[in-house]
Amino acid sequence: MLDKKYRIPSSLSLFQETFYKHLINWKWKHVTTDPGLFQEREYDALLPDSLQDQQIPVYKPIIEELRKHDFKPHKQYGKHMASSQAACINLFTPLLRNPDIANEVLSQINPSFKRLATDHLESGFQFEYWDTSNPLNDHTPAAGTDSDIAIAYYNDNDELCLWLIEHKLTEKEFSTCGGYRSSGNKNKDWCRSQTVLADHDKCYYQHSCDYKYWKLTDESNLFNESAMKERPECPFLGGENQLWRNQLMAFAIQKQGEYKNVHFSVVLHHSNLHLDETISRYKELLNAPEELTTFTSRDLIKAAEGFENGELQDWIAWFKDLYLIS
Repeated sequence: MLDKKYRIPSSLSLFQETFYKHLINWKWKHVTTDPGLFQEREYDALLPDSLQDQQIPVYKPIIEELRKHDFKPHKQYGKHMASSQAACINLFTPLLRNPDIANEVLSQINPSFKRLATDHLESGFQFEYWDTSNPLNDHTPAAGTDSDIAIAYYNDNDELCLWLIEHKLTEKEFSTCGGYRSSGNKNKDWCRSQTVLADHDKCYYQHSCDYKYWKLTDESNLFNESAMKERPECPFLGGENQLWRNQLMAFAIQKQGEYKNVHFSVVLHHSNLHLDETISRYKELLNAPEELTTFTSRDLIKAAEGFENGELQDWIAWFKDLYLIS
């Protein structure tokens, strides 16, 4: 029997190819066999235009809950089966819409989590979160640092805390430095050397955009100066850049005083090993590597499996089937 022919990008890694093919098979079984279009080419992981207003593949029982939340959809949301934003929404919303379930499950991932702070954010959580005071001075309608989801909670001492989480599904890398990539940056050799580390004013983010990244880096004492100097180029040139910015946002928000603690985590698909090296390299730069924690979507699902709730168990089965959780 001939193998099925999948219309997928040729640049996918083995993990990505396996995952895309699974998502396509799921789409063919549950949604449609029609492809979507990108630059006039057909791709099977994309949704056809006629279905792009239905929020596929968002879990249908949470659609009503999502109407209570104000967030900016990513360009792939509702268009691509591998949308990381949709996967993040599918992973957290079924838990967070029920505070009792959230308290039971999330405390297994975050030991300081006692109860969901439903009186903050949007009933305790918010997608595509950023602090509107713009402490990094980097937010515009087109760009800026945000967290895929923020969760407000009370710890064991009933102190208000905030948990910022970046979600990754099939991505090979975190976001790299936009200042380095900018066509306006005429001195990229500064970035490829230790010049920026020695003189922050040479950073495009600082001298052209007035972003507060380096000011907060120096103030926070989060980063080990010796470790940063061991890098032959700016230590935040590559994928470490997104982790750096989110970590600084956590520090800047905690500094304001509303939250006793603001912590940053990354949640990954357990089979996506592409990001491990960047996470390790980033942790090498931290004075306290535990400032960044990671967990997998499978960890969260396993924590939820012990909760006896029919609706929750239906979601778990659906999520595991869609996202290849073994």
